[in-house]
Amino acid sequence: MQNLSTFKAHTKVVQTLLESIPFIREFRGNVIVIKYGGAAQITPKLKESFALDLVLLYMVGIKPVIVHGGGKRIDSMIAKLGIESEFKDGYRITSKECMNIVEMVLSGEINKELSAFLNLHGAQAVGLSGKDSAMLKARPKDNGTFGYTGEITEVDTRLLENLLNEGFLPVIAPIAMSEDSIGLNINADIAACEIAKALKAQKVIFLTDTAGVLDSQGKLISSLNPQSIAKLKKEGVISGGMIPKLEACISCVESSVQKAHIIDGKIEHSLLLELFTNQGIGTQITK
Repeated sequence: MQNLSTFKAHTKVVQTLLESIPFIREFRGNVIVIKYGGAAQITPKLKESFALDLVLLYMVGIKPVIVHGGGKRIDSMIAKLGIESEFKDGYRITSKECMNIVEMVLSGEINKELSAFLNLHGAQAVGLSGKDSAMLKARPKDNGTFGYTGEITEVDTRLLENLLNEGFLPVIAPIAMSEDSIGLNINADIAACEIAKALKAQKVIFLTDTAGVLDSQGKLISSLNPQSIAKLKKEGVISGGMIPKLEACISCVESSVQKAHIIDGKIEHSLLLELFTNQGIGTQITK
């Protein structure tokens, strides 16, 4: 009985692997940009799950590019230091004092921690900031009404393309070049979108703390397009931090990116479940 049970379990594993073959064939050699944030970034078990997912993507010939946020850790550090910070329409209003904290947490802490973790598990990860090689250039958002929060004006992909061609996995902190040396804080969702567009990525995936986009009854919406998103926004179903995410998704799919996905980063191996199974687990946005 023990042997039969073990055999059935192994057979199920084999079936799952076989189911993934068409998806691996489709995505192999292509760039997939992944925005990494939320609980997946702070829970040890989820961090390891995410790292292993990325290593598998990397090993089967997919070219992942990671853009990470760090809002919760930034909030925690700002609170400890007694610095005020507020949000408007899902975007942080970043003072000069706050900007120093943002860069310290994103570039100095989260970026290097994730890069080291990926390298430990077998990938060749390289931690970068959007300032490196002037990869991301930006101007102050809404003529400076958001302080040192910026909007991207240009993505220079030369460094990223060289790294990808040499087999490296880029991990990017969303800090952009500005007219001074301080730099600008870029919403990580928007940064992921602009980088995906510039690289002509096949997909862009956003890890969140929700199952995806939910309707007014709290049920998962499996598929959306720009028209249905506009309707949900008008009805007030979409609000807060989901607004810049979906704005980024629309911008991507109306450009060169085939699909955008919003998935639950609190589920272990959510990346593999979304990419390599027929059902998927989140919300996909198409043109």
